[in-house]
Amino acid sequence: MDKRDLTSLQIQFIKGVGPRRAALLKRLGITTVYDALTCFPQRYEDRMNVCSVRQLNAGATCTVLGEVVSAENVTAGRRGRRLLKIFVLTITDGTGLIKAKWFNQPYMKKRFKVGARVVLSGAVKYGYKGAGLEIDNPEYELLGAEGEDDTLVHTARIVPVYGTTEGLSTKQLRTIIHNVVEAHADELGECLPEDIRQRHGLPGITESVRSCHFPPAEADVELLNSWRTPWQRRVLFEELFMLELGLASMKQGKGAEPGIAFQPGGELIEKFLDALPFKLTEAQGRVFQEILSDMKTPHPMHRLMQGDVGSGKTVVALMAAISAVQCGYQAALMAPTEILAAQHYISIHRMVEGLGLDIALLMGSTRDRPLKQIEAGEVDIVVGTHALIQEGVRFKRLGLAIIDEQHRFGVMQRAVLRQKASNPDVLVMTATPIPRTLAMTLYGDLDCSVIDEMPPGRTPVRTRIVMADEKASAYETIRQEVDSGGQVYVVYPIIEESEKTLLRSAELGHEALAKMFAGYRVKLIHGRMKPAEREAVMDGFKGGEIDILVSTTVIEVGVDVPRASLMLIVHAERFGLSQLHQLRGRVGRGLRRSTCLLLAYGPLGDEARRRLDIMVASTDGFAIAEEDLAIRGPGEVMGTRQAGLPDLRVANLVRDAGLLQPARAEAFDLVGRDPLLQSEPVLRAAAEKFWHGRVEIFKTA
Repeated sequence: MDKRDLTSLQIQFIKGVGPRRAALLKRLGITTVYDALTCFPQRYEDRMNVCSVRQLNAGATCTVLGEVVSAENVTAGRRGRRLLKIFVLTITDGTGLIKAKWFNQPYMKKRFKVGARVVLSGAVKYGYKGAGLEIDNPEYELLGAEGEDDTLVHTARIVPVYGTTEGLSTKQLRTIIHNVVEAHADELGECLPEDIRQRHGLPGITESVRSCHFPPAEADVELLNSWRTPWQRRVLFEELFMLELGLASMKQGKGAEPGIAFQPGGELIEKFLDALPFKLTEAQGRVFQEILSDMKTPHPMHRLMQGDVGSGKTVVALMAAISAVQCGYQAALMAPTEILAAQHYISIHRMVEGLGLDIALLMGSTRDRPLKQIEAGEVDIVVGTHALIQEGVRFKRLGLAIIDEQHRFGVMQRAVLRQKASNPDVLVMTATPIPRTLAMTLYGDLDCSVIDEMPPGRTPVRTRIVMADEKASAYETIRQEVDSGGQVYVVYPIIEESEKTLLRSAELGHEALAKMFAGYRVKLIHGRMKPAEREAVMDGFKGGEIDILVSTTVIEVGVDVPRASLMLIVHAERFGLSQLHQLRGRVGRGLRRSTCLLLAYGPLGDEARRRLDIMVASTDGFAIAEEDLAIRGPGEVMGTRQAGLPDLRVANLVRDAGLLQPARAEAFDLVGRDPLLQSEPVLRAAAEKFWHGRVEIFKTA
């Protein structure tokens, strides 16, 4: 039997499960035998240390083996009308007596008979008023009546501890998984090619799964808990290898697809660059050439453009769009929110208006939707949200799709946008620096360009934390900044689920600040305003007609305001690290020394304090992204589910980064030699099962 059979064998029919427990196991994602075999422990406890009663000391966690002397229920007073009962078990091993107690579990008495042999594991303490040693609620196992040692599962061994759910105890789940392992681990099919296993010193799958669940006596608990044993490395490697096989297959397939071979003359680009009030950095120029080189090939471009806040990604993306338009094609830029789409439209409209190009905005809330003009080819560049990929939106000749903040979309939505045309070039850009480990995984099917240089004149922004009881000093700093010729952002949080409530807080904040700074020019901007209204406010701020701009996170991206030299982020503890970094990037764009004040309301949790401390310590977006990844984990940071990738059951892209590169290299090498995995039919079937429902891989046509 192989994996395909085990994935269809229902857990309900395993010894000790049944319909009721099957429903509880479903909450844990366990519906089949294969699910149970791959539901690995969260941690391990060393219960190997079997002590004699004479050796026991209060405060130690030990395992003791003995014979039952007595088993009785004792009344320990009342709680209201209810009697409190304690089941007390007394055992001896010939060196002394020890008691075990379970509270309000009188039915336990039926399980123990005088003379039975039992193993107890737990924390030892002194009894009431120092009377003797006892263990509260220990793990226990009864040994055979005739004295034969049954296989110990919960005690006297290295014990696996699983995440569980209400109604299903850790012990019950451990018993179920033990039954599954004993009955079915030998039926697991080996899918990793033998040469790959040998190169990396990986044991077989059956041995690995058995030892991950129930490690042998000689295993190192510290290595087990850090997932560094050979068996765990095998399981991790296989999962990462399966992930990378799919990415390698997608990339291989895209490289073979026919695409558009753009051959722009360059006149429009020259005209565009001449009109810019600044010169491109070397990094911007290099990345544009990488993009242009891709666009000139007869295969679709699939490139990720990465860069820190303010590094100038939008300008480079726009140059790619202009190149496509010059060749007679349309370009589309898709942003994840209406706020971001509107900001892109405003800034791009300004930059291309002198080139005679037609640009349109298409969003879900847009009343006058320019669908006919887009379909007729009258619009050169379309900026929009996910509305761009909805039914009814047709392009005449879409040549380039630009996707901003890609991690909020994913491979599935990217594929839908590509279906709007015949294999257009795709350029993904993100203002959120992505750690290398995640970029390799989430964008493993893309080539990567990094704008690793900031425009000249950008000085690091000083950042400091201001607690709520120090607000007066923050307001004084605002006053001083404006008086000395600077401009100020005051940012309030906005959370989608309660947008109206928090929007009011920005409005109330604006009213309060307008009174506090009477005589200063204070304005409000937020996402509910029409694009034209927002544009007018931003124009006023950029033109120096506004001193203090009260805002929601609408200003995460936007136009440069060189005189904006101070930002106050209200309730900074509510923001994520990457969002705080994005916001801070709005200041420090001119010659003035800039400051970001993080106004926090306590008490702060450990994670919130860590986020704020990181912001104070670093202005490096990639370093901040690594910290964000360490704090929240890859699923939270990048939304792997949204990205269209299979869920990783055991691998952790932070902890297991060292295994990702070799797994990736092996996968890409194998797919490069054998794109359809014809030489590895078992592996191909396993990979298709792993990627099921996400993307089509290993196409035969």
